[in-house]
Amino acid sequence: MGNKKIIKFSFIFLTALLLFNPLGENNSSHAATTDSSIVNMRLMETTDIHVNLVNYNYYQDKPTNEFGLAMTATLIKQARSEAKNHMLFDNGDLIQGNPLGDYVARNGLEEGEVHPVYKAMNLLDYDTANIGNHEFNYGIDYLKESIDDANFPYINANVYYDDGDSDPTNDENFFQPFKIIDKQVEDENGNTQTVDVGVIGFVPPQIMQWDSTNLEGKVITKGIYETAQKFIPQMKEQGADIIVAVPHSGLGSVELQKGEENATYNLTEVEGIDAILFGHAHEAFPSESFAGIPGVDLEKGTINGVPSVEAGFWGNHMGFVDLKLEKNGEDWDVIDSSAEVRSIYDEETGEALVEPDQEIIDAVSEEHQATLDYVRSEVGETTAPIHSYFALVKDDPSVQIVSNAQKWYTKNAVEGTEYEGLPVLSAAAPFKAGGRSGANYYTYIPEGPIAIKNVADLYVYPNTLKVVKLNGEQIRQWLEMSAGQFNQVDPDAQEQQSLVDLDFSTYNFDIIDGVTYEFDVTEPSRYNNDGELINPDAQRIVNLQYNGEPVNDGQEFLVATNNYRAGGGGNFPNLDGSQIVLSPQVQNRQAVIQYIQENETIDPSADGNWSFAPIDGNPKLTFQSSPDAQQFIQQDGNISYSGEGTNGFAKFNIDLSKPVTLSSIQQNVADLKQAGEIDHPLAVQLTNKLKQAEHQLDKGHRKQAIKKAEGFLKHLNNKAMNKFITTNAKEDLNNAAGELISNWQ
Repeated sequence: MGNKKIIKFSFIFLTALLLFNPLGENNSSHAATTDSSIVNMRLMETTDIHVNLVNYNYYQDKPTNEFGLAMTATLIKQARSEAKNHMLFDNGDLIQGNPLGDYVARNGLEEGEVHPVYKAMNLLDYDTANIGNHEFNYGIDYLKESIDDANFPYINANVYYDDGDSDPTNDENFFQPFKIIDKQVEDENGNTQTVDVGVIGFVPPQIMQWDSTNLEGKVITKGIYETAQKFIPQMKEQGADIIVAVPHSGLGSVELQKGEENATYNLTEVEGIDAILFGHAHEAFPSESFAGIPGVDLEKGTINGVPSVEAGFWGNHMGFVDLKLEKNGEDWDVIDSSAEVRSIYDEETGEALVEPDQEIIDAVSEEHQATLDYVRSEVGETTAPIHSYFALVKDDPSVQIVSNAQKWYTKNAVEGTEYEGLPVLSAAAPFKAGGRSGANYYTYIPEGPIAIKNVADLYVYPNTLKVVKLNGEQIRQWLEMSAGQFNQVDPDAQEQQSLVDLDFSTYNFDIIDGVTYEFDVTEPSRYNNDGELINPDAQRIVNLQYNGEPVNDGQEFLVATNNYRAGGGGNFPNLDGSQIVLSPQVQNRQAVIQYIQENETIDPSADGNWSFAPIDGNPKLTFQSSPDAQQFIQQDGNISYSGEGTNGFAKFNIDLSKPVTLSSIQQNVADLKQAGEIDHPLAVQLTNKLKQAEHQLDKGHRKQAIKKAEGFLKHLNNKAMNKFITTNAKEDLNNAAGELISNWQ
């Protein structure tokens, strides 16, 4: 084609184009159509890994299908393959939680040495991570050295430097409060777009109580909800197209409460947040356990319309939120969403649903093997199995060993101090007692050698020993708070009743050893789970005694406990850190190790210092435990196996009705006579038979006592006696005497 023809063709084309779109005219509808795009974005979350990098249970010293980042990594890679655009976030509680974490912290990190957590996580290309409350357990310096080698940024908005003044306007954030990531994405037309993703993190402000020793004077915290209200508008002003909140915080209450530990529900009501990836509570959302909560849509995975996910704990789930974004001019709007959690194993069969990622396992193999060598080293022996299967319903050997060790260490520590001579008590809780951590989350140590791994099984947290000074009334209120572990029992109800309140954290069920007491579970709880006094007249703790004498309100005691409880953790009354009188520089777990080493061989028998007050009536009470607990049911006890439960648990019955004794039958006869249900002649004869049985029992002649009790029954059931007794009274006495004889036999 010649040059003239090309010029002529170009002129005709431009003329036609101008006719349809004259120069200078702004065709806004066409511009909108051109700029408008759809982007599908996947936001993935891990949370509460607690150093479970390898799919290995260090306490039982065997592989597991139920947890481990190596398994989660496979899910992450699968989820990435399904989405063109994706981001990965972690929500904290990474560097503490199992023997591997303790081993690394115990040996310390040299400058430039990479924590095994980040050797693994750096392989997964995380975009951002949030700080969890357990990150502070080993101190701020260790935390800084640990996260220094993460190939991704850390954020937290509600921890500030403690500047020592009372002016909140000049407070400086300890961490970077938020980050805006320029994310390159591909829209549905195949075009490259940029979405500015703002990410903000939070931690429970209660870290100042839980880790006061590590944090006091260095940092302060502020409320999650209030902090979000401050920073979300700033993130918008700085260009965030969408905002993702990553609170290390559970769902929490519907009602807004200042300084809430679990504040995710509150965050859904903060304008500008487009998605929430939460954690801390060791639960999976969306799931049926959240059904019925106002504003929760489990099908969509939203809370008050905000797409949200919580990815379980220890790497047992991976969670993600899928957002559909539409470009509107320069802005991006969320026009649709969904949320999902995926498990690494089948909870019904226990079978793995994915294979572990070998790259992760190889990355931490050296530290994994060193941890195995450490936890397998022996410290002593036990003369009987130690387990926590019944720790919530009877005095327990796993708690007893910890209490024995704490008392032993404290008595040595107070020698030569002004506190020498004061009675020493110990507060310890069953850390592994099922609950939300599942049917396998119990302590079990077989008879024989005890290794470090077993002690870590007894005491799973890196707490430090603290000693508080309290009076008798304060001890009573401590126990009243612990009594929240139990539901209130209706003694007259005919239907089954669950004895244990599953919403109460078992690590808050403190047993105070050195005093004796009973729980009256027919009374309502005096405190709620937040430590608020809700029933001032309720008294669940009865028969509180020390050395066989009632505890006086003003009587002084030393109580060995841990830094979490002594500093106010769990919201227990009269415990806020000011009662601490001794701080031995030792971890509670190390005190247990030294106690076992000192004794070489230990007897794990519980001393039975607490029990339930007998209940009038015969309520049908149940509780759940591991199926393995059946082998430890005592034939002469009040616990029996009921059958299979849910989620892998087994169901058990417990009888708290008043035991039948000779004295109780004697009193029963007297009461029936007083009520006119037994006439005088028969009442006298029955009373005489019981006195004869009592006489034989006092002499130690059990067989003769049984014969006298059988004589009581024979006289009671003589047809000629029917005119002297009501039918109901006769039936009651028959049942009582029959049970007494059975017990004696």
